[in-house]
Amino acid sequence: MMGEKIVILGAGESGKGTAILAKKKGFQVFVSDQGSISQPTKNLFDRLEVEWEENTHTLSKMKDAQYIMKSPGISQAIPLVQSLEAFDIPVVSEIEFASKYTNATLIGITGSNGKTTTAMLTYQILNDAGFDVTLAGNIGKSFAKEVAENDSQFYVLEISSFQLDNIVNFSPHIGVITNITPDHLDRYNDDFGQYLKSKLCINENQTERDFLLFNGDDPELNTAVQNIITDSQLHQFGFQNKNTNTTYIENDHIVIETQKNKTMIDTMEFSLKGRHNLLNAMAASTVAHLLEVSKETIRESLLNFKGAPHRLEPVLKIQNIRYINDSKATNVNAVYFALESMSAPTVWIVGGVDKGNDYGMLYPLVREKVKAIICLGVDNQKIIDAFQPITDLMVETQSMKEAVLIANKIAQKNENVLLSPGCASFDLFQNYEDRGNQFKQAVKEL
Repeated sequence: MMGEKIVILGAGESGKGTAILAKKKGFQVFVSDQGSISQPTKNLFDRLEVEWEENTHTLSKMKDAQYIMKSPGISQAIPLVQSLEAFDIPVVSEIEFASKYTNATLIGITGSNGKTTTAMLTYQILNDAGFDVTLAGNIGKSFAKEVAENDSQFYVLEISSFQLDNIVNFSPHIGVITNITPDHLDRYNDDFGQYLKSKLCINENQTERDFLLFNGDDPELNTAVQNIITDSQLHQFGFQNKNTNTTYIENDHIVIETQKNKTMIDTMEFSLKGRHNLLNAMAASTVAHLLEVSKETIRESLLNFKGAPHRLEPVLKIQNIRYINDSKATNVNAVYFALESMSAPTVWIVGGVDKGNDYGMLYPLVREKVKAIICLGVDNQKIIDAFQPITDLMVETQSMKEAVLIANKIAQKNENVLLSPGCASFDLFQNYEDRGNQFKQAVKEL
């Protein structure tokens, strides 16, 4: 007897991971990718005896499926997904599918910015404290693959809004929302409310035993959370509030107050700079505290944390010019944090695929800190229109090498060259890592 059939749309990390787990659980698996599939991935599917197709989606081969796992990069609005929904086949995300096959404690971290750093920091603290913990989701490893091959007792999952759009029963024991700023609005009909709603799905199935941590300084998020009907325990972090179930900063200490106790963690030596990183540290420390990790362990981990690659990553100092790789800044809010943390005149490399960005919030910082803008994208018109009136020098380039060479000519001693694109990378690069690595390579060749 054949097992149930699952169709996997997309052969990226989440697609491969789901195929491995589904096969292990006795499913008949069919993978379909609109683009081409890499040779190592085809070899994996052949080894698993998984049927696959590339450069097309054959609807007739999907009608008999019990589940569709849609990779997060595929829009809900494409005709294929609409047709499958019309056949009443549930379309689920990889985190939904994987969560059915583990009894682990799940920590889900979402938000427009800060989720990678918060997830890495949370993972490091729990790992340092001796937990059997794995970091997965939107960062690095596929959750499904980890469940199939290792099944840890704890998972720290970085979760995008696209992954939350297709959950049914998924429920983290601790959910974290770092902040909400307009991002990916191209996927949400330019409706901020729709995007906000998809982030709040992290709380949808939580019970009174669970926790929702959220950034209380974020006005839109704060209002939205206060309006949800939930049994979970709400706990806010930020600089503003001090009452029960909050985490705040006082005299260089992170203070965590719950109904049971109050804990203070010294942040004097915390290696990551900037207000946004303190918020990330507050969120991670609160998760660890709720899981009964000692404040000494939390503090020790904060001191030793190195930060996420491609996120305000110092590359080199050449002739006293600092080169900083912030390729992971794919939206305006992330660029805001980057520019805010610059303490010297900065040559700013920006551009890529615009996701409906509104650059207005950057004007004061650009006036104050940016001496020149280098546009790096196929179409830079929107950036030029936004900043031409307030910048003395703007240059358009088509390659990272050229951008870095020009930046090197413009920048002077004790100044910065900052790659903080504010856009997706898919016009000139494979992804933000590729973009960041090309930047680092070009700097090393100066």
